[in-house]
Amino acid sequence: MLDARCPPGYDGPALARPRKPSRFARRMDRLEISGVRKMFDLAARIEEPINLSLGQPDFQVPPEVKEAAIRAIREDRNGYTVTQGIPELRERIRDEIERRAGFRGGRVLVTSGVAGGLFLAMGVLVERGDEVILPDPYFVLYRNLIRFFAGTPVLLDTYPDFRIRPAKLEKAITPRTKLILFNNPVNPTGVAYTKEELAAIAAVARKRKVLVLSDEIYASYSYDFPHESIFHHTDDAVLFGGFGKAYAITGWRLGFAAGPEEVIDRMAKLQQFSFVCAPGPAQHAGVAALDVNVREHRAEYRAKRDHVYEALRAHYDVVKPQGAFYFFPRCPRGIRDQEFVRRAVESRLLIVPGSACSRRSTHFRLSYAVPDSVLERGLQVLRKLARR
Repeated sequence: MLDARCPPGYDGPALARPRKPSRFARRMDRLEISGVRKMFDLAARIEEPINLSLGQPDFQVPPEVKEAAIRAIREDRNGYTVTQGIPELRERIRDEIERRAGFRGGRVLVTSGVAGGLFLAMGVLVERGDEVILPDPYFVLYRNLIRFFAGTPVLLDTYPDFRIRPAKLEKAITPRTKLILFNNPVNPTGVAYTKEELAAIAAVARKRKVLVLSDEIYASYSYDFPHESIFHHTDDAVLFGGFGKAYAITGWRLGFAAGPEEVIDRMAKLQQFSFVCAPGPAQHAGVAALDVNVREHRAEYRAKRDHVYEALRAHYDVVKPQGAFYFFPRCPRGIRDQEFVRRAVESRLLIVPGSACSRRSTHFRLSYAVPDSVLERGLQVLRKLARR
């Protein structure tokens, strides 16, 4: 009870008053706007842009995949599926990763794209203060997801060749390290890890008892040697894969996660209360997609990769990629990435500043998953900017 001698209107110390809650959760302050999506929005406002910013296949969806989706819709298979995914798709995915990745134990979960799978994994594994080692450069989603769940991204410098060094990796591990997260092949650099490199990474993870999260969405695009999966080297890992990049169905949001039962079961539990399930018709189409051979498209992108490298190597400091469909060249000396991208936009060329996926601001990302005519126009602009 207040003292009768207090002045009128006094209701106690300021600290005693309840704080009015903010309208928005503070976790949203940890997210940054994606530099890739900025380019996507910009493309809608520029007349006839030369868009080398998006990581999206430019070929048409295979007819078999289209027909399977249409058939599922016409047969009224449009409702919820079980959270884990329809059994026939899970079995086909299991068979596929047993064949190409050596997966033997654990479980498979069908997810709403690889991004959805990573969201679930971060939600069940990362708590405040947990450290997640992230090779730099990195896919822009990774750092934001770690921060969203109050984890601490520990950036592992991989410049200048963008490859993980086992000694540096082990040095980055502390008692607070929860996960090692990387993709293979890599977005944004196009690096693909060899059998020996993955064996060394897995050896460090086993020695220090750290779970590995391996995003293998670009497994279909390894050009110089067969794709090597993390499961060939350790069982203490979660593999993420998807259908969007391989079959040009990025908008259908169909992915999967495979790994230890205790991890996958918790991810499925979280999916019940978030995504519920992956889109039903897309799941039925996914069964048909696994019978489609994408060798022709891989050969086309390998040819594009070679053409871009030959066109840029004399003008830029550039590492030749082994996979995915990206280059990560260094900006001309003395020019920061944001300034270089601004100059490119003046010529209607859309590329992504390297600082969108790195702590450095020295490089830029381009995608060559575009028609040859568009690619050639973009290369002409880049050569002109280098000469300028």
